Amino acid sequence: MSPPLPAIAVLSSGVLASEVLLTRVFAIIQVHHFAYMVISIALLGYGASGTFIALFRERLEARFPEAYAANATLFGLSMVAGFAIAERLPFNAAALVWDPWQLLYLSVLYALFTVPFFCAANCVGLAFVCFPDHTGRVYRYDLVGAGAGALGVVALLFMLFPSPALCAVAALGPLAAASAMLYRSGPRRLRPAAGLAVLALALAGGLPASLTELRLSEFKSLSQALLVPGTEIVAETSSPLGLVTVVRSPTIPFRYALGLSLANTQEPPEQLGVFVDGEGPSAINRFDGGLEPFGYLDGTTMALPYHLVGRPKVLVLGAGGGADVLLALYHGASRVDAVELDPNLIRLVADRFAAFAGGLYGRRDVRVHAAEARGFVAGTAARYDIIQIPLLDAFATAAAGTLSLSESTLYTVEALEIYLSHLAPDGMLAITRWLKLPPRDSLKLFATALAALERMGVDAPERRLALLRSWNTTTLLVKNGAFTEPDLASIRAFARSRSFDLVYVPGMSPREANRYNILSEPYFFEGAAALAGPERASFIERYKFDLRPATDDRPYFFDFFRWRALDELLELRAQGGAALLDWGYLLLFATLLQACVLSVALILLPLWIWRGAPAPGRDRRRVFAYFLAVGFAFFFVEVASIQRFMLFLSHPVYAVAVVLSAFLVFAGLGSGIAPRLARRLERRPAHDSPWPGRLPPVSALEVAVAAIAALAIVYLLALPPLFRWLMPLGDASKIAIAIVFIAPLAFWMGMPFPLALERVSKRLPALVPWAWGVNGCASVLSAVLATLLAMNIGFSAVVLLAVALYVLAAAILHAPFESAARPPS
Repeated sequence: MSPPLPAIAVLSSGVLASEVLLTRVFAIIQVHHFAYMVISIALLGYGASGTFIALFRERLEARFPEAYAANATLFGLSMVAGFAIAERLPFNAAALVWDPWQLLYLSVLYALFTVPFFCAANCVGLAFVCFPDHTGRVYRYDLVGAGAGALGVVALLFMLFPSPALCAVAALGPLAAASAMLYRSGPRRLRPAAGLAVLALALAGGLPASLTELRLSEFKSLSQALLVPGTEIVAETSSPLGLVTVVRSPTIPFRYALGLSLANTQEPPEQLGVFVDGEGPSAINRFDGGLEPFGYLDGTTMALPYHLVGRPKVLVLGAGGGADVLLALYHGASRVDAVELDPNLIRLVADRFAAFAGGLYGRRDVRVHAAEARGFVAGTAARYDIIQIPLLDAFATAAAGTLSLSESTLYTVEALEIYLSHLAPDGMLAITRWLKLPPRDSLKLFATALAALERMGVDAPERRLALLRSWNTTTLLVKNGAFTEPDLASIRAFARSRSFDLVYVPGMSPREANRYNILSEPYFFEGAAALAGPERASFIERYKFDLRPATDDRPYFFDFFRWRALDELLELRAQGGAALLDWGYLLLFATLLQACVLSVALILLPLWIWRGAPAPGRDRRRVFAYFLAVGFAFFFVEVASIQRFMLFLSHPVYAVAVVLSAFLVFAGLGSGIAPRLARRLERRPAHDSPWPGRLPPVSALEVAVAAIAALAIVYLLALPPLFRWLMPLGDASKIAIAIVFIAPLAFWMGMPFPLALERVSKRLPALVPWAWGVNGCASVLSAVLATLLAMNIGFSAVVLLAVALYVLAAAILHAPFESAARPPS
């Protein structure tokens, strides 16, 4: 009898879609990296599922359709219920490092979202146990369904807000349950199946807003803004790129002007606040066509390059509500290309609030492009006098240290090389960051610019850099050519008239530093001078924070943590200064430890105390080690591939959807081919080889691992230069190329799991639940571990480690098992 394959595909689609959705939802109501941690820990439900199935296998097998339907239904219901409860917990991610109660609330979050994944894992695990002769088919439908879910949820988020989208995805649980009830036809199951179908329709139609309405943390910027009397939300749009909220505040007007000089006397015009995922604000300015009201923008550090270049052709990367476009127009820009990632934000400025914004994005001298910033620059042949990269993250987020786990290919050495190669002669790259104490962002950016210039073969790169600071922002200038004496005089005059502090200009003396926004020591100047001098490497090594330039292989620009500074971090925590420093790395490390403890509790401990395992201890250890290694290896390659193709596809959402879908679908196809390949190789005589007498017969697993290793290493070497050459192609062409590259690697990666599981199910059937559970736990641990490793050694090293794990796995299972199959006791 065959398993209920459509039910498996539908449920797997819902599981992966819910993971993506929960990540988006928690990015909105809390902060993005806590969403990632919650999802990773919640997936430990897969490990608990292995224990559960092993202990109650006989009862579950006897009533497979009912057990499958019950767990699938509970998946959908517990997902919605867990979300509704989680929103009402007084959890504040930012307070986690100083409020012990937050650890309790975080544990409750873990428990809430373990339940739906536990139920879903029961369904798939039961299918493996009950249908051992169809392992490859079950695995194929599981992966193909998950791939469809990864792609489908992105499309769904373009049509629905996150809350109703979550209800629609949860409806796939009862739908899969109805399908499972019908796979063995009989009148007794028709009525329950019809009831489950009705429940699915009810969930898909959405629940009352009071249950599923997004409740942002009270510490989010948007929550704080809405506390002002009279403040109201005037527009809100949603997509996979973010929830964009436009707010009017007539009582206490928005005054958004980053790093505005304290000597400024001009009041900004009326503004609407723009929040993305509850963070911000940025602003849409009232504009009637006259540029005089925007003179206040000349009092920001971002105005510096316009005092060095006349009538520039400008590129703004991250246009948002248009303030930086107005800055360029105020200074006489001949043309402005404005690049913004989120089309919804562009439409708000260009259409919904076109009258308020004065048709800014419809002007003849302004061209707006919906694109990812770096991908746009790499794909254009244009050259610019000024490339402006304004602040793209909220001050509260940056100050809380919650960006340290974020990959950002916008500020890597390779990215700066691309920007600099698109500057006209004597053109300027201007990058603005928040000012942080102790100095981190600005110094790391300074070091990254030096590294980029050196890679481009520039002699004396320090002659091309200038850095200044206000009371809360810093702006770095990188010139396509050495700064001249008139340039330096203009920079000094600009800083002096606005009470900005020079951090670095060529030939600067210590007396020129720390004059206006005075610190106890000229920390910024001393750091920049050391980086520009001959002892740069020594200074980076000695500094308390990690200032190593970010690269595409290690794109964690916002990660500044060093273990030797841990004692000082803990001391600051005790003094109430924890929020001033970056805790993301430590929290991720703590999550890994927590995941390890839970894995031991859910997998190793039950395996040790369970006396019903019929296999010898050595066989148990081999099965455990094999599925642990394969689980780590698969996820390591997948995570690294997402990062690599994110650069090529120039769009993070598309990259995640395309890579996940392609990996899962083609891995599913590989799992379907695996049994046939194994049977063919088993039937092949030992002497039937292209090289008789030279090579011994090989197994399907060894063939798959050899193909994985070869493709992974070739891709590491060949893809970066190939992607640079193909970058100018359109989105559709690049997506097709990405799928072509992913397909062969994913195809072979789909084989090691089902090949081994089929072998275990025939020889050691009682260990099948453990194999499934251990592999699930490895996926959880690898989600955290892959990020930690990449932050330290880079994604290329993570891929090589994955290859080594695949080779180790093949060696572990090379010898036959010691015991024959027996019925479980």
